[in-house]
Amino acid sequence: MKKTLLLLLAFSGVASAQRYTAEVFSQVNVNANQPYATNIDFLTSDLSDPASVVNDVTTIKTALAQGQPIPSAFFNPFDTTTDVKVTTLNMDVYTPVGDTATNRPLAIYIHTGNFLPPGLNGGINGSKNDSSAIVMCEKLAKRGFVAVAANYRLGWNPLDPNQFVRRAQLLNAVYRAIHDIKELVRVLKADASNLGIDPNRVVLFGEGSGGYVALAYVTLDKWAEVEIPKFINPATTNSFVDSNLVGNIEGLGGNLNLYVGNGQSTEVDMCINMGGALADLSWLEAGDASMISFQCVRDPFAPFGNGTVVVPTTQDDVVDVSGANVFQVKANSLGNNNAWINNTYNDPITLAARARYGVTYPYIFPAPFDTITVSNAEGMYPVIRPLASSLFNNNGSPWQWWDPNGPIASDTLIAGPPVITYHMAGLASNPNMSPAFGRAYQDTILGYVTPRLIYQMNLIGTDEFNFNKSISMYPNPAQHTLSLELMDADLDLSSYEIMDNTGRLVSAGRLEGMKNDISIESLKPGVYFISVQTNRGSATSRFIKQ
Repeated sequence: MKKTLLLLLAFSGVASAQRYTAEVFSQVNVNANQPYATNIDFLTSDLSDPASVVNDVTTIKTALAQGQPIPSAFFNPFDTTTDVKVTTLNMDVYTPVGDTATNRPLAIYIHTGNFLPPGLNGGINGSKNDSSAIVMCEKLAKRGFVAVAANYRLGWNPLDPNQFVRRAQLLNAVYRAIHDIKELVRVLKADASNLGIDPNRVVLFGEGSGGYVALAYVTLDKWAEVEIPKFINPATTNSFVDSNLVGNIEGLGGNLNLYVGNGQSTEVDMCINMGGALADLSWLEAGDASMISFQCVRDPFAPFGNGTVVVPTTQDDVVDVSGANVFQVKANSLGNNNAWINNTYNDPITLAARARYGVTYPYIFPAPFDTITVSNAEGMYPVIRPLASSLFNNNGSPWQWWDPNGPIASDTLIAGPPVITYHMAGLASNPNMSPAFGRAYQDTILGYVTPRLIYQMNLIGTDEFNFNKSISMYPNPAQHTLSLELMDADLDLSSYEIMDNTGRLVSAGRLEGMKNDISIESLKPGVYFISVQTNRGSATSRFIKQ
């Protein structure tokens, strides 16, 4: 899964040194509501009559096998002639306007929502149309990614009084969501040439519930992991998840599953977790995808350390999990983050994260659990929000917002109190909620992620010309002076810019002739990018200041 990494960026037409680390495109095109899959909808199906279910599923699968459309009655939740219902899952594809690159990395955004629709989940978020999802995808596209926000299947009963029933239903909801995202990855990889993406460079961004999905996606890779004790139904001694019904780990097969696969791999390079938790620490093994996590230390629903998932609507316990304070340490120790973890990062965002490592903070529970100490775990950004007077008013998602007066989040609530009620409930735990506040957190997330993602995904540009084939740069690492010497007589140098690994401009100047010596005495030790402007466009490479 891991690659030997060499960072060599070369792009034309944009400020290439900042691609991925800064927004170099001003406009984004959105191809909205594109269908990517159809499958059985557990939110609207009535599965209480086994005979009817078998008949309905047989009809659906027969139609698909014969190349016929699924009869319309199966799509209509109000049509009583069928018990089984299906749903079409849609995605929004964000691409930078004016970008000519054809091998762009793919970023998939997995939204939050507690596996229930907005309104039913007790909140105002829970779809690909969330403000946080839309804006994050826009920001990623402006940095040169192709970003995709997709809906996935929802449905479980958080109100069931039996904890084991709640656990079974939630685990199956997560399991189906993983299948949906795997189908999405297969579909996108199959269409890589039309989308202008590199199918071997895929990163998952999971927010809240989507963080649980993303983390499970990259760690759940064998059936035995679904049969650990806490996932066993005490009434049957079998796993709460039945592969005969819902399919195998890859989301294929199963009586209540329509995915058949298209031959594409579901492997991804990286998982970015924003406020989710890992279902079980034993799932995390050497060779799993690289992980980076942002989590509120005082999140009352997704534990920062080892703890229990709590249902926001009822505040009832569901299942024990591990938060970023635990699994990020293990991911690092297994070597899964070696591609980027040992590089020098001295940017303000990294330093802010490190300043919280080893610090003990007042926590959300009574003594003896009234403090928590942040682990020393590179790749983890601990978010510190004020300690609230009420447990469930502690903030777990400051990057999330919804503007009741704005057009961004457009989902219509299907049940429950008026929209403003949910907005006010959201303000109780996130009193600073606003587009500006949420965007600032998103900028912090991307400022931390993208320099590391560049190393992990070995982002290599091929446009116009190659820096190292046309220009000799030495020494590297350098301490006092960086020399640039032309190896192509038809190439003329005009200027240079040096950026740190957050995309901040730290030095610039003119170039002329075949050889130029650039003083780097004033730069702090670390990783930098130098972009040179020439008569054939711009090219960029990395160097290290000792």
